[in-house]
Order: sequence, then structure tokens, then C-alpha cells
Amino acid sequence: MRMRRLLIGGVIGLAGLGAAVAESNLPFAVATAESHTVVREAVVHAVIEAVQRATVSAQTSGRVIEVKFDIDDYVTKGDVLIRFRDTEQRAALRAAEARHAEAAAEFQRIRDIFEKQLVAKSAFDRAEAAFKAARAGLEQAQEQLEHTVVRAPYSGIVVKRHIEVGEVANPGQALMTGLSLEKLRAVADVPQAHIDTLRTLSRARVLVPDGAGSVEGSKLTISPYADTVSHTFKVRVDLPPGQHGVYPGMFAKVAFAVGEEVRLLVPAAAVVHRSEVTAVYVVGADNRVALRQIRAGRTLPDGHVEVLAGLAAGERVALDPIRAGIHLKGKREGAGT
Repeated sequence: MRMRRLLIGGVIGLAGLGAAVAESNLPFAVATAESHTVVREAVVHAVIEAVQRATVSAQTSGRVIEVKFDIDDYVTKGDVLIRFRDTEQRAALRAAEARHAEAAAEFQRIRDIFEKQLVAKSAFDRAEAAFKAARAGLEQAQEQLEHTVVRAPYSGIVVKRHIEVGEVANPGQALMTGLSLEKLRAVADVPQAHIDTLRTLSRARVLVPDGAGSVEGSKLTISPYADTVSHTFKVRVDLPPGQHGVYPGMFAKVAFAVGEEVRLLVPAAAVVHRSEVTAVYVVGADNRVALRQIRAGRTLPDGHVEVLAGLAAGERVALDPIRAGIHLKGKREGAGT
């Protein structure tokens, strides 16, 4: 207790609190301490992972003649990743086009005759079936040619190559693995005591490493069963699309909403830190300014600080502590003369 009194006395002395001074026009803005309902959170460790991670496979057979990207390269959706030699596919397409043209001409001829009732319905049906088969063959040949060019299904990073130039690929063979940086999520193991509340509130924010702020989760996916050893539930928190300063594999923390409580809040700009003491400049009803020690809690994402003790709802605080301190010191010196 004695140590605490000495610390407070030192802070007051530095701030020039000899006497409170009345002032009608204050040279700084003020804010009112107000009680609000805030979310109570439980913070757990998490790992960032990509929502989209896929391995592109060959859809046709052929020899690889070009690999345009390597591991750790960034690709945009639709970029060409790999090219196959397409000699056989082009030849097959030309043959399919010829069959289609022949079947189309024959079908048109039979249809004209059928409309004049000079040919049996069975002949018309055969011509129509041959035309449809030729059209399906043409579409298949076009698709096989398109499969000789492998494109990126989404924008992201190449993490592994499974084939090299000169190798022959067969349908279904893995070619390249990549992951997207546009859709990420944080995966955390949450104690079973919080799961019921998580299912009800379904709110969480991912705390960006290095104190860069937080990102509100867009969706929570809670595992329907717990781990039999740790008795924790795996929870996936989707981040909104875009870049947020986190990447797959990074360590992070997730703050899950586990309840609500009423707290007295003041803007973070009003809080002063002097060594081990936290305080605010309080402006009285008659505009008297005084430095008062408080016990502060969390700093909320919206820029407010919880006041656990030392301040009451409705009291005003200075939003510019430096100006408030200079103002108070000047008034004290003026009162001393």
C-alpha cells in the first residue's frame, strides 16, 4: 500500500497537480465515460490454413512440352500452367469436324425429303441419330484438345510440381499442387466448456500477429465431436476474402465470443501511462481538471478501453492528455503567482 501511494504521488507531482483549476474554455476535446455491453472473449492458439488447396491432374494423355510455373510462384486464375504436345488431339479434332460436317449435310438432305413425305420416318431417325453422334464426337474432340492446356483453377501459390518437361502424362496423373491466398481460415482447438456458447453466439475474431489488429471471422465451423485425448473441439474460423497479413502455416490467436458483460468504456486516446500507473485527466462539472489513476482492462477492437475501477459513468475525460497536462501545469503556475 505504501508503494502504491508513492507512485501516485510521483505521477501527480509530474503532472503539476498542486490545485485544481476552473476553466470555461478548455483547449482540448473531452469525452464522457459510458457503460456499454461488451463481448467477453476466450483467446486460444490457432494455425492459419488455406481453404482452397488442390492438385491439378491430367485430363488427357500426352508428353509435357512446357511447364510455365515453379514452386512458390504466384499464379492468377486462368493462367496456363502446363502444355502437352497436341498433335494427336488436333488430328482427332479435324477428323471429328469432317464427320460432323458430313452428318450435318446428310441430315439436312434427309429432312428436306422427309418434309415432302418422300422418305420413311425410320430413315429420318437414322440420319438424326448419326448427326447427334457426330456432334457429340466433335465436342469430345474439342474437349480433349482443350485438356492439352492446363490452367489454374484459382489464383494462388504453387506449392509442389509433380511432373517435368519431357515426361508423358496419363489421365488422372497429378501435375501441380497449389493453394489460394484469397480464402484463408484459422483452425483452433477450443475447450469443451466454451462449445455451447460458441454454437449460440457464433462470433470470433482472428488476432493478427505482431499486434497488427484483428480480423472479424466471417463464418465458424465447429466439429460435431471432441478429441478423445484433449477433450477439445476443432473450430475453423473463415476470414473474409482479401489479404489480411496472414499466410498459411502461420501461428495466430483467435478470440471467441463466450458471453456478454457491462463495462465502463473510455476512448483509448484518453488513457495515460506513467511507469506502472494508468490514469486519465478527468474534467469536472465546473471544468476543473485532475489526473486520476484508474485500473484499465482490455483495449477493444473499436478503440475503447475498459475501466475496471477509478472512474464513474458520466464523468468526462480529456481526449488529448498532453494538452490537458500542459493546460493544468500552466494554470497551477498561474495560481502560484
